[in-house]
Order: sequence, then structure tokens, then C-alpha cells
Amino acid sequence: MRADARKNRDHLLAVARVVVTEQGADASLRDIARRADVALPTLYRHFPTREALLDTLLRENFDALAERAVELEASGSPAEALGTWLRECVAVAREYRGVTELMAAAIGDADSALHASCVTMRAAGTRLLARAQAAGAARADLDGAELFALVAALAWLGDQGSFAPRADHLFTVVASAVLPGRTDGDAEAGRH
Repeated sequence: MRADARKNRDHLLAVARVVVTEQGADASLRDIARRADVALPTLYRHFPTREALLDTLLRENFDALAERAVELEASGSPAEALGTWLRECVAVAREYRGVTELMAAAIGDADSALHASCVTMRAAGTRLLARAQAAGAARADLDGAELFALVAALAWLGDQGSFAPRADHLFTVVASAVLPGRTDGDAEAGRH
């Protein structure tokens, strides 16, 4: 990619990050182009679909979550690692209002631009869950797909005005169900 094209793409992503944070996953692509001071076809040249744009925005975060899972696997107890990763994962999914519905749809749609990023994130959580299960710290009857669904559900709760004030408490309730040996204090300690 030419330097000027790379610069335009990076600028579009920076503006898109702001607009999507403000407006959610359904943010107007026209508004993103306008704020970036480019023509709409320029936006589409870099990101042919909304999903492609969201995938680019989310991929950095999802890759960071996958790397974080590796770090957590190497240090800390299996329960603490899973609890910390779950909280961080929910926070990333909540960053862009409405993205949880897209994530839930993309995980089962190999043709979705978001599919690979969601699969990477789910695999990272599955490894942490398996490690916690092997240590007897996590419920044995959960799998990675169910853990991914819980992340999406917890992120969705934070998107809902009437539930948002209770989202942290509900996270603690769910985390203690996934990691039944953890106390409320342990779940709170995983918070960042």
C-alpha cells in the first residue's frame, strides 16, 4: 500500500473509531466519510462493507485479547486468569454499542468479515476455560462456545440503558457461576 493510501486508511480508522464509539455499530458510514473529509467511495475503497470496517476496528482489540490470554495462561492462577480475561473481553465488546449482535451472528457465518476475529477470541477464551476446568476452578459443563455466548450476553447488558447500572454486579454473578470457587472479592479483584 502506498504511503498516502496508508495515511488515508489510518485517518479513516481513527475517525471511524470515534464515530462508532459515539453512535454504535450502526454508525453512519456517510458520517464517517464526512468527518474524515473524504468521499464515500474512498471509504468503500478501503472498507467495502460495514462488517469489514468493524472487523478492522475490532481485530486489534481481539488480537490484544488473544495475546492477553497467552500472558494470563503463563502467570496467575487458572481461575484468576479466566476471570480477568472475561472482564477484559466484556469491556472490549461493550466498547462499540451494538457490536455483540454482529459478533453473535459472525461466529456462525464463515463468510462474515468478523468471523475470523471472533473465532480467534473464542479460541483464546476456550484455552483459559479448559485450563481453569483442569484445575477444578471452573464449571466442567461449559465449553468455549457457551463462554463466548456469556461474553456477548454480558456485553449486551451494558448496552441496555435499564440494565447498564447493574452490568458490573451481573458480571460478578455470572463470573461466580463460571468460577464457583471464587468469592465476590476474587471476582472484584479481577476488575481493571
